Amino acid sequence: MTEPHNEPPVNPLPPIVIALFLVIVGIEAVLNLGARGIVGGADAVGWRIGVMERYAFSSEIFTWMRETGRWPIEHVMRTVTYPFVHASFTHALFAGVMLLALGKMVGEEMGSFAVLAIFFVSAAGGALLYAMLIGRPTPLIGAFPAVYGLIGGFTYMLWLRLGQLGEKQIRAFSLIGFLLFIQLVFGLLFGSNAEWVADLAGFALGFALSTILVPGGWARMVERLRQRD
Repeated sequence: MTEPHNEPPVNPLPPIVIALFLVIVGIEAVLNLGARGIVGGADAVGWRIGVMERYAFSSEIFTWMRETGRWPIEHVMRTVTYPFVHASFTHALFAGVMLLALGKMVGEEMGSFAVLAIFFVSAAGGALLYAMLIGRPTPLIGAFPAVYGLIGGFTYMLWLRLGQLGEKQIRAFSLIGFLLFIQLVFGLLFGSNAEWVADLAGFALGFALSTILVPGGWARMVERLRQRD
């Protein structure tokens, strides 16, 4: 007789993914309740604006730092704090749901450190490219560049798997192609914004990082470098 297994019907989420999600949702919950006057009193109505002014990524501030050569920590940290600030509950909810889904798949395959590295490197890289290529005064907020980095990680895993199966690897890019198409449609209908630059940069960085972070990835890269020598 086989012993019963006490395995959950659904694989649990990696703790780091849960932690990131709770930070995003927790901040949004406080700001939302404050805007409704439920917590914080009368001053809480302006909490969201205050948080954006302090933690959102600003192209203008980045340009000032680059031109003056001054890099105060309270402004440098904006490259990794802006993913936790959102414009609304819906904005945060969509980002959080995508984080849970993509973070689970990447975390199960690559581990918690990979999720953390991809999330923050993609966020920072997406913000910097947004500032250098676009340079709009509109602040950059939201976790989507970081989430797109996780999409890049998932795409790389799928790309490897399709290659092992002998199938067309271009199919791995179906998800990012679909998301970019949706952004294009929304841009045409409701007006475009330049945040897609940060999203696409995040995706590219996540894909590139995954070549090293995926199990065996570093060894494969070292082997390729040796072959070139």
